[in-house]
Amino acid sequence: MAGGFVSQTPGVRNYNYKLTPKVFVTCFIGAFGGLIFGYDLGISGGVTSMEPFLEEFFPYVHKKMKNAHENEYCRFDSQLLTLFTSSLYVAALISSLFASTITRVFGRKWSMFLGGFTFFIGSAFNGFAQNIAMLLIGRILLGFGVGFANQSVPVYLSEMAPPNLRGAFNNGFQVAIIFGIVVATIINYFTAQMKGNIGWRISLGLACVPAVMIMIGALILPDTPNSLIERGYSEEAKKMLQSIRGTDEVDEEFQDLIDASEESKQVKHPWRNILLPRYRPQLIMTCFIPFFQQLTGINVITFYAPVLFQTLGFGSKASLLSAMVTGIIELLCTFVSVFTVDRFGRRVLFLQGGIQMLISQIAIGAMIGVKFGVAGTGNIGKGDANLIVALICIYVAGFAWSWGPLGWLVPSEISPLEIRSAAQAINVSVNMFFTFLVAQLFLTMLCHMKFGLFFFFAFFVVLMTIFIYLMLPETKNVPIEEMNRVWKAHWFWGRFIPDEAVNMGAAEMQQKSV
Repeated sequence: MAGGFVSQTPGVRNYNYKLTPKVFVTCFIGAFGGLIFGYDLGISGGVTSMEPFLEEFFPYVHKKMKNAHENEYCRFDSQLLTLFTSSLYVAALISSLFASTITRVFGRKWSMFLGGFTFFIGSAFNGFAQNIAMLLIGRILLGFGVGFANQSVPVYLSEMAPPNLRGAFNNGFQVAIIFGIVVATIINYFTAQMKGNIGWRISLGLACVPAVMIMIGALILPDTPNSLIERGYSEEAKKMLQSIRGTDEVDEEFQDLIDASEESKQVKHPWRNILLPRYRPQLIMTCFIPFFQQLTGINVITFYAPVLFQTLGFGSKASLLSAMVTGIIELLCTFVSVFTVDRFGRRVLFLQGGIQMLISQIAIGAMIGVKFGVAGTGNIGKGDANLIVALICIYVAGFAWSWGPLGWLVPSEISPLEIRSAAQAINVSVNMFFTFLVAQLFLTMLCHMKFGLFFFFAFFVVLMTIFIYLMLPETKNVPIEEMNRVWKAHWFWGRFIPDEAVNMGAAEMQQKSV
């Protein structure tokens, strides 16, 4: 497929290229980095609903779960149980800060490899766990793996993909995450039926499979032209750019990458510089987009779907099956974003998905409130239960083609090279911090806020939809190195971008500001 692209932003350059098999294969393999994150998201909730696992490590929770007179909202409320899930995300937050340096100095692929390796070790600890300490050590190691992968993979995909297909290729990361979730829920469904302690051990131990896939993938992947230039391999970078663009006529794009690299080398303190006014749009977006992504409430469904469905009156087997169904729907709907994000743009999907999630969340909260009330002692019929599952699927679909993939795509594509690693580290850190908070507090919030919890998340869906409408310009078809022109044209962000920023390098801008 030959040809350049037409940008909606005046003055943005058009590059010539073809969609080559090499760029498709490298981005496909690179997206494997999302598997470990997805597998863990899907496996945790299923394991924490398995009776043998609870009986061995969390007997107090197991006793509450078996109590027929227990408040339905509070059956699984345990800070130690949620710590099993959420400890991973604290480790991911910390590791993402170190990963930014490794990604910049050694390249994106080696950061991916290190992520896979630490995830592999963590899966072994969890699969052979004999006590809470081994479980938590394993979770922390898994978290380090997730932090490195989430730091490097979106950047890798954004740098390898041609500008007008960057959204589709970058969304491969989210596809891999959801695929990992679906595989995990299927595994949980079958291992939960095994007797004894073997089922949950298989579920946790099989995390080594996606870890190995990432390690092998990282070893065979080439590095991005941006990374090669950044580390002083200009000739190799040009050959790589010609290879992935399918043409020898890459001088204009290559020169842009060289200029961006030279400018970034003059910026000695990316963590300090991202606080400067001219980078205000990137800083705000890399903080608020992951913040809102987690406060959609999606991880309530992802982490605790089996637990949530049991709270709603489903049996153990039925709850795992329902979680599997929602996971499959989320996977299928993620492909909607892959095929539409570069055609309709980021803003349309963000806004449509937000409205869809808002309506379904309000409906879910209202139904649960009617059936269980404040006391949490009611019951729910089969028809109503199926309707709630359907509403959850509608909610998941809205997230899957909007805030799910775009929450990773937009922060990874909007930052110039001189602050890109720092910006992505902030994106991952904020994401992991609020993932931790949601994971740690959800069961307690459900116990105390009851059905009002869904209205709580709906409130944030309203805020984030307004935020996108007012503050995010359209970035489709814009080369990463040309993104300043988009911010300059925006009604609000334009005041922070100097007129010369669209033509002047980062080093010159820094000297001018001093």
